[in-house]
Amino acid sequence: MQDAVERAIDTMWTRYHEPLSLADMATPAILSKFYFSRVFRGLTGTSPGRFLTAIRLSRAKQLLLETRLSVTEISYSVGYNSLGTFTSRFTRSVGVSPARYRALSAEGLLSLSALPRAQVGPTTGAVRGWVDVPEGGRPVRVYVAAFADPIAQGVPRACDTSDGSGPYRFDALPEGVWYLRAAVVALDDPEPRPWRQGPALVAAADRVEVAAGRTTEVDLSTRPTSALDLPILLALPELDSAGLAVATGS
Repeated sequence: MQDAVERAIDTMWTRYHEPLSLADMATPAILSKFYFSRVFRGLTGTSPGRFLTAIRLSRAKQLLLETRLSVTEISYSVGYNSLGTFTSRFTRSVGVSPARYRALSAEGLLSLSALPRAQVGPTTGAVRGWVDVPEGGRPVRVYVAAFADPIAQGVPRACDTSDGSGPYRFDALPEGVWYLRAAVVALDDPEPRPWRQGPALVAAADRVEVAAGRTTEVDLSTRPTSALDLPILLALPELDSAGLAVATGS
């Protein structure tokens, strides 16, 4: 079944600019659309429609940074017939509007070091642990972030970075349930395949419970990314922003 879903995802990456229906996405998988939807969610953790949206918005981020196309032109080129729908979905998923994303990026203001730092208080707790990255002989940057939602989108509540395996720590997460996501970016020779143009390795920890005044230990073991992984929709122009030091407890 994984091969079938990967064929469908390949079609999404190739035809994201088209008005793909659930039946269109299920066709390359050679499955009924209802069974396809169930299998797809089981393997990726989200629906085909939401995965397609993530691909479209990921491509829109690239176009905003790499071209001079207007926001309207970009919205149509990634499959939206309504500028308002595109803008609202981009803003909800990335954390800022398309125009502001482009402007802040041009001014160098979209970086982990620019994220506001949260303050330790009576309703916050800490999370710390170790991120394990296989030795590969290539320079890498490791990012660990905390999100309120299982999908890595918008502005993370906290983010820490390191070069290779090492510890991470968030000092001021509000008490509650959080989702940790790690991404490992190779700093040389980027992978040409669309789903590997960002992280080479990823890791996740779901439903991490944070209690006020306490430290929760969570270790993360990274694995290679695959076509089944959603594009990361962050309000950052590049995960591998040059010269970033550790930005803890954001």
